[in-house]
Amino acid sequence: MISPQTNKIEYKERKYRNLIEGKDLVPFQVKEAESDLYIRANQELSFYTRQMLSNFRGQIESYIDSHPLFKSTLLPYSQDKKAPEIIKSMIHTTALCGVGPMAAVAGAIAEFVGKELLNYSSEVIVENGGDIFIKSNKVRKVSVFAGSSPFSQRIILKIEAKKNYVGVCTSSGTVGPSLSFGKADAVTVISDSVLLADAAATAVGNIIKTRKTIEQGLIYAQKIKGVKGVVIIKDDKMGLWGDINFTVVK
Repeated sequence: MISPQTNKIEYKERKYRNLIEGKDLVPFQVKEAESDLYIRANQELSFYTRQMLSNFRGQIESYIDSHPLFKSTLLPYSQDKKAPEIIKSMIHTTALCGVGPMAAVAGAIAEFVGKELLNYSSEVIVENGGDIFIKSNKVRKVSVFAGSSPFSQRIILKIEAKKNYVGVCTSSGTVGPSLSFGKADAVTVISDSVLLADAAATAVGNIIKTRKTIEQGLIYAQKIKGVKGVVIIKDDKMGLWGDINFTVVK
């Protein structure tokens, strides 16, 4: 069983799935156990996606069976040269953020599935529990869901992903069932690595306890190599850093 230690925007209604613009693409959904992927591409690719998802989940589950600490630890995990590539990537990126490897599991599946789908479609958007893989020929708009904060769905990120794919991942301490040590309404991280964005959102989210800790979170985000931008929302306060193109909806 795979269960992330990060707090994603993930709840029964999955209302956040209308937060990214992409009506020009073909939407489809693929589920396996805890993984629930909402994908948009140039064509319907659920058959291939199901195979990819099963393959990558199988690699993670097999590794956990033989290395149970990989799933339970909240600390960086030692690199394993014999591990599958998805495991190596999880270990590497979470170590950069100072969190356990499972903090990047949702982002890892979104990225590895997304990269494979690019063999069949020039544009791919994969959403997995609030973590998003984007490769698109046009600028995509992503709104930030922040629970009961007055900023919720008012911050619209403009994501440029024509040359390379981009990861946009959100962690929350007030929305969703997964583990977070913080109380942020939303921490959204942008990176060229979906895994890194996922892990960084968790790490920064753990810091945010009150509005006064937003600056501390921004400083920490800047220290993580590979983070391009971050948005932190706590109650009626917001902090931003990095290369972020956004608008505010009144």
